[in-house]
Amino acid sequence: MNLIKLDAIDSTNDFLKEMSRNQIVENFTVVVAKSQTKGKGQMGSTWNSEAGKNLIMSILVKDILDTIEEIFHLNVAVALSVIQVLEQFNLPKLSIKWPNDIMSDNKKLCGILIENSFKSDNKIESIVGIGLNVNQKTFDNLPKASSIAVVMNTEFDLDLILEKLVFQIKKNCSLILSNQSEQLWNDFHKYLYKINVPMPFEDANNNRFMGIIRGVSNEGMLELMLEDDSIKTYGIKEIMMLY
Repeated sequence: MNLIKLDAIDSTNDFLKEMSRNQIVENFTVVVAKSQTKGKGQMGSTWNSEAGKNLIMSILVKDILDTIEEIFHLNVAVALSVIQVLEQFNLPKLSIKWPNDIMSDNKKLCGILIENSFKSDNKIESIVGIGLNVNQKTFDNLPKASSIAVVMNTEFDLDLILEKLVFQIKKNCSLILSNQSEQLWNDFHKYLYKINVPMPFEDANNNRFMGIIRGVSNEGMLELMLEDDSIKTYGIKEIMMLY
């Protein structure tokens, strides 16, 4: 594993992006930091983490995706990788909350942010950012957040989790390369948070309504059955689950 360890950085994703712009970077190069000052989540949210307690990492993934239509395959592969590693540590009630949060019961353990760039040779290069709460015990003003240590009541080896996670991401990416993405998608839907359960949602105009998650499309859109039994799809910025 080509691993770069940093004490503090503004953003591991930004660091790896800049590095890739300026030099040839080996596929699956990993950058980890003890702390970051400008961690990013979905839709411009921030990711705050106690220094040295959690796994803050970015990994370069290239030569995996061929077309823009395949982009969400990588999201599926990475989210499943986190689930599969956490299962090795017996975390209970694991699920994937669309699009990229990893849950244990109703608590968020991990956030994933994938940033894709399209090269002049039409190849797709992805920076996969993962923030996994491992040994942090307190989450002030974050009532829906938790960590592996809180859930399991013991502390964990960050390096061991990192090693297992990179191995699993490579393994799942190999399934994309060998045209076995359907297997990943089937497993992804098995772990989809609140699938087939009536849940309240709020749209971009603050309108609240009930819906039932039926799945996620290949383009990464959430598929909801509405109260009139129609199926409607929503993008990441168009809807929020209330839970």
